[in-house]
Amino acid sequence: MAGPINWLSQVGSITKFGLMSIPQRRGAATATIIGIAGVVAVLVGVLSIAAGFKQAMTVSGSPDAAIVLRSGADSEMVSGLGREATRVIADSPGVARTAQGPLASAELFVIINLPKRSTGTDANVPLRGVEAAALQVRDNVRIIQGRLFEWGKNEVIVGSGAAREFGGLDVGSTLKVGRYEWPIVGIFSANGGVSESEIWSDARVLQDAYNRGDSFQSVYVRLNSPGAFQAFKDSLTTNPQLSVKVVRQSEYYAEQSETITRLITTLGFLIAFLMAIGAVFGALNTMYSAVAARTREIATLRALGFGGGAVVVSLMIESLLLALAGGLLGGGLAYLAFNNFHTSTMNWQSFSQVTFAFRVTPELLVRGIAWSAMIGVIGGLFPAIRAARSPIAAALREL
Repeated sequence: MAGPINWLSQVGSITKFGLMSIPQRRGAATATIIGIAGVVAVLVGVLSIAAGFKQAMTVSGSPDAAIVLRSGADSEMVSGLGREATRVIADSPGVARTAQGPLASAELFVIINLPKRSTGTDANVPLRGVEAAALQVRDNVRIIQGRLFEWGKNEVIVGSGAAREFGGLDVGSTLKVGRYEWPIVGIFSANGGVSESEIWSDARVLQDAYNRGDSFQSVYVRLNSPGAFQAFKDSLTTNPQLSVKVVRQSEYYAEQSETITRLITTLGFLIAFLMAIGAVFGALNTMYSAVAARTREIATLRALGFGGGAVVVSLMIESLLLALAGGLLGGGLAYLAFNNFHTSTMNWQSFSQVTFAFRVTPELLVRGIAWSAMIGVIGGLFPAIRAARSPIAAALREL
């Protein structure tokens, strides 16, 4: 036991002396901490965009809900269903029912242009026509200001995200769409889901405004249970009257978010990697400076019997602690600057804006700190090896 204890004591002693000397080289140490903090802040900040967008999409899908599109369609924009098809879908086995009828909402999806509040530039905003069961199909939707539109009237309600991001969507305002002017009578929330990016109205009124006849683009349904999905799907896909695609809402929205989250994540890691290269050189400079400043001290310790391995480990610990300080600083800055920051971006599947909030999650913070630790290990490794391999006699002669 004496050997390991002695070795750990050596590591502790050298590390202590190294940390005590940091104030003497605070400029280089501070630069390293700030550089690593920048890497972590950028990495976590960019990845929080992807996490927020994915959260907005996936929170919208309940496991006991499904969406029906035309066969081959990958989004509502390219789908189309007639009235008779929507009736068959609503009457299919597995669809939940109330005293008012099946929990199925045949819906129309169109895109309108509205200015962003922040820049004034036009953006594509979804305008969705829904049926009476829509709020029960999506059980997380609730009116938070004003009231629900009246069926049969050209009134609209606005998602809270859309009201926040786009101009002219306040309760009491009027929206000019198609052939009508649409009074805005309410604002709704959807637990942060993608529906908050939309404007809703009566599907029949919207059909008339856009001369869509009696056609729809999708049917949203609530099932009796998550386990009823397969029977519901089989009943529709084997029906010769229909040519449809049936997916769980959770899977549909996850697929919708895949392209943008992959793009943002790739860019985030690429930017962080390029910044990390600079941070590694900063850490190398700091640790080489530490070794140069402590050459005689390290040589003296080795002459007294301290092992080269203890020198390497202690310098690596010092570099790692500096890096972790930078990681914690960067993570804290990212959380303060980005968490719950609201914005919108294009959903390339539907070519419409999705409003969402950045999410700095514990997982992202851990990932950022892991990056800082990696930078610290790489930055401390070569200076530590150099210090351990320096000839003792030559190092003792240095001034």
